[in-house]
Amino acid sequence: MAFTLADAKKLSQDKLTNYVIDEFRKSPLLDSLVFDDCVKPQGGSTLAYVYNRVTTLPTAAGRAINSEYTAQEAKTTPVTVNLKVFGGSFNLDRVIINHEKQVVDHIKFQLEQKTKATRALFADWFINGDSAADATAFDGLDKALTGSSTEITPTTAIDLSSATAVEENWKAFLYELRQVLKLLDGAPGIIGVNRDMFAVFQTIADFSTQFTATKSELGAEIVKYGTATIMDMGDKPGTSSPIIGTDGTEGTTDIYIARVGLDGLHGVSPDGEKGPKTYLPNMTAPGAVKTGEVEMVAAMALKATRAAAVLRNIKVQ
Repeated sequence: MAFTLADAKKLSQDKLTNYVIDEFRKSPLLDSLVFDDCVKPQGGSTLAYVYNRVTTLPTAAGRAINSEYTAQEAKTTPVTVNLKVFGGSFNLDRVIINHEKQVVDHIKFQLEQKTKATRALFADWFINGDSAADATAFDGLDKALTGSSTEITPTTAIDLSSATAVEENWKAFLYELRQVLKLLDGAPGIIGVNRDMFAVFQTIADFSTQFTATKSELGAEIVKYGTATIMDMGDKPGTSSPIIGTDGTEGTTDIYIARVGLDGLHGVSPDGEKGPKTYLPNMTAPGAVKTGEVEMVAAMALKATRAAAVLRNIKVQ
């Protein structure tokens, strides 16, 4: 059974759990994804999700009477995704927990901060994850799309690096963007960018009528181009380094686009697990220093190559 974080909140009656889910939903990425919660341990130390990624689409044709069709098969590539465990812990002295509440609730504050870091790590892996370089990470979009038919790199960078450049080139940029969108196998739901590109999109929206801006139920600004939500992917956890970088020499960045769905791009989680977990300090157990944790077990699956794309070489600085 698939779920979203909004679904997970509806299924929970616990106020703290709902609070933590809302904190994760402040990430537009996590709030948009659907998760397939079907992974069961098959022995050993991994949670493996095995699927076939469609790499060659089926064809159809007419045939003459008394003749046969020319045989052609859709082709798939077996892909195995291992779910990864990520999050973090914090330590607090029981005296601080019990008596220092006038300014801030320390447990709630630490949960909020640890949740913020965990959702940033998910977003980082979603784009940059490479299990070959970091065994604790799942593979992300950059690795999946590099060298694919939906990786588009214009020979000359599209210059959107100033107000004058945006005014001169925004139509050419939207044309190039549409050339990428037409490669997808359906309407996209996600356009992932960094803060430089997000600011450029906001400026382009001043000229174009194809953008809409609304508020989520949590109060966050939602900017859409057609059906797709434009998302500032934010910074890597614990740093001010953007998840989607801007080249320091060329001033260029990338745009990631995906169609969300169980037959496209989606999240994966363990069987029956509806979202992230929290483990609160046990105040009845011995020990002066108490530990709390936030943890998520998940990965990303790209069921079809044409369910995602990347447009590179966009000059924003």
